[in-house]
Amino acid sequence: MASLGAPVRVSPLIKFGRWAALLTGIVYGSSHFKTLQARENIIREEEGKKAVIRNEQLAIEKQKLNREGMIYLAQQANVKVPPNF
Repeated sequence: MASLGAPVRVSPLIKFGRWAALLTGIVYGSSHFKTLQARENIIREEEGKKAVIRNEQLAIEKQKLNREGMIYLAQQANVKVPPNF
């Protein structure tokens, strides 16, 4: 196996450039995350409002289907359905 020579000393300018790029990436990532998080919070609030409305509509539809099912069962069992049911 070939032996590797002594490591070459890295220029301070290259070291500075690497650290600057790393810190710039961290700052950019943090700011970009904050903007995306703000958008997502707005979307989640809107979806929460829509979910409440959708759940109410589903509950009303479920009640309606339950009532129709009970009337059907009553008719099949020859039971008179009260007029206010």
